[in-house]
This record gives sequence, C-alpha cells and structure tokens, in this order.
Amino acid sequence: MLDKLKSIYDKFCELEQQINAPEAMSDMKRYIKLNKNYKELQPLAEIYLTYNKLLQDITSAKELLYNEKDNDFKELAKEELQKLMEQKGKIEEEIKLMLVPADPQDNKNAILEIRAGTGGDEASIFAGDLFRMYSKYCEKKGWKLEIINLTDGTVGGFKEIIANIKGDKVYGQLKYESGVHRVQRVPQTETQGRIHTSAASVVVLPEADELDVEIKPSDIRKDTYCSSGPGGQSVNTTYSAVRLTHIPTGIVVICQDQKSQIKNYDKALAVLRSRIYEIEYKKYLDDVASKRKTMISTGDRSAKIRTYNYPQGRVTDHRIGLSLYNLPLIMDGEIQEFIDALQIAENAEKLQEAGNMI
Repeated sequence: MLDKLKSIYDKFCELEQQINAPEAMSDMKRYIKLNKNYKELQPLAEIYLTYNKLLQDITSAKELLYNEKDNDFKELAKEELQKLMEQKGKIEEEIKLMLVPADPQDNKNAILEIRAGTGGDEASIFAGDLFRMYSKYCEKKGWKLEIINLTDGTVGGFKEIIANIKGDKVYGQLKYESGVHRVQRVPQTETQGRIHTSAASVVVLPEADELDVEIKPSDIRKDTYCSSGPGGQSVNTTYSAVRLTHIPTGIVVICQDQKSQIKNYDKALAVLRSRIYEIEYKKYLDDVASKRKTMISTGDRSAKIRTYNYPQGRVTDHRIGLSLYNLPLIMDGEIQEFIDALQIAENAEKLQEAGNMI
C-alpha cells in the first residue's frame, strides 16, 4: 500500500512541476487538464505524507520501547505506541477507501434519454411517467433539467425524450438508472382490467466537453427545418430545428426545443459530443462489467434493471434484489434510496478489487 501511495505522490509532484513551469500556460487545454489531475491526486498525496510520518513515529516508539531502561518511560512509550497503532489502523481503512478507483466521469453533467419500448401506447405513457420521476428527482437535488428533443406518444407520454441535466455530480448519481425499466399495471386503454407488462429504456450518458471530444466542423452535416413541437408562432414558420449528422460515425442528433437555431445547434452539438465520447467510455464500462457480478453500472442497455408493480405498490431493483413498497413516492422522485443502495454495493465490489491489488 505504501508503494502505491508513493507512486501517486511522485506523480503529484511531477504534475506540480509541470503546472509551475513557465511554458505551462502556452497550451491552455493541457494546462486545464494538468490542474484537474493535480486536484484529483492532492488528497492522496496529503494522506501519504501523514501516513509516512505516522510510520516513522511508530518506528521511533518501538526503538524507544526496546532501548529504554527506565520502567516509567517504557510504560509511556508503550502507551504512545498503542495510540499510534490505533491511528495506523484507522488511516489504513481511510486510504483503502480513497484508493477505490472512482469512475472518472462521476463529476460530469449528464444526458438523459428515455425511449418507449414494448407495450405500444402504454410504453409511451410509462416513458412519460419515468421522465416525470426524474424531473422531480432533479428538483429535489437542485439540478437544472433542459429538454433537448422529444417525440410525443399517441395517447400521452413520450415515444422518446432527451434532456440535459446540469448540477453537482449528476452523472455519478444517475448512471445507475441506465437499462430497461418495466411496469406492470392495468393500462388506461385496457377495458377488462387485465395487468399488462410494458417497458421503457433509460440511457444516462456523461456529458462530454470540448476537452473530451474534438469534433471537426468538416465531419458534421447540418440540416435545418421547421420545428413541430411547442414554440408558439415560430412553429412551422422558421427553420429553427437542427439535425446534425456526424459523418465518420453516422450518429444523428436532432434538437428543436428552442426557437433559436443557434441554441438548438449548441444543444445538439453537446449531445453529439457525448454520444461520440460514449463509444470510448463504453469500453471502460464493459471492462468494469467483466470484473463484477452485480452489473450495477455497465454499458448493457438491454439489461432489465427495475420493475414497477402497481397492483402491489412495489418497485424492485433486480441488480441488488432490493424491493421498496412505496411506489407512489418513488414515482414522485423519491429514488435516492435505490441510488444509495446501488452505490454501497458498487463500492463494496471496488473495495474488494482494491484489497486484491494492495
């Protein structure tokens, strides 16, 4: 563990030298990245110095205990050594937690995509219910949610809705929501009272910034057309809706939420950047999934992660086997208990991994 901390401390010192070098600010993108890495390593560098000093104190206390002839001094040295050993146990537990490999994207904003799956009109209604649930959750967290694009369902809800969520550590909280959500209930269109099962898929992407993905303007084809959603007099009269096609990957993003073509372009570009970034990020998620059993946070969008059973008032998360019998509150945005439980399960797996490496 000390060797691992020492290598981190050496890297921290190296970054400090690079940041303070006279030519550091000549490349602003590199300078920002260096500062970000420096701040991420700082807590570990500081605890390394504390831990190293503690080990030195323990060595000194042991030498004093071994060499001291006076019984009173030996007793004092013994008490001091006991205190230092207790501190050592506590700080080592703290270091283990700090060495748990954090998802590098946890601090980012997020792109939320919800799409109706099997179940026809009922699936669209359920997609609308899920969007409302996440909207309420964002309100409780003080996050800002902006709709980028939506396609209404025939009888309510959404066939598809995409939103950008900004706030403190948004992706680190919402990443656990990616996957297939199932609902079991009597649909509004059902005349005989039979329970149906419908589904909607949720995808949460870390919002990529310009430092993560650089897109060449020549690689984008931009098309504009009249928006068909809400927007007052500008609907069907101005070419404010934007469709961006990334030629190398074939990824297409549409945004028609704003009356301004420029604003729609900026929003669409943010989503396009995040989807391109996801291609590389998914490799990281797949690597994580191959090492863990619960598949808590993976790139597998087809995994059925949660069931909302209305007749029983129950919501079950299948990854950790947790069932809560407060469905109305959950649909009103009270999903933190699920997220907390998933974080605990994932951290337990990470700790086990870290323990194997230390």
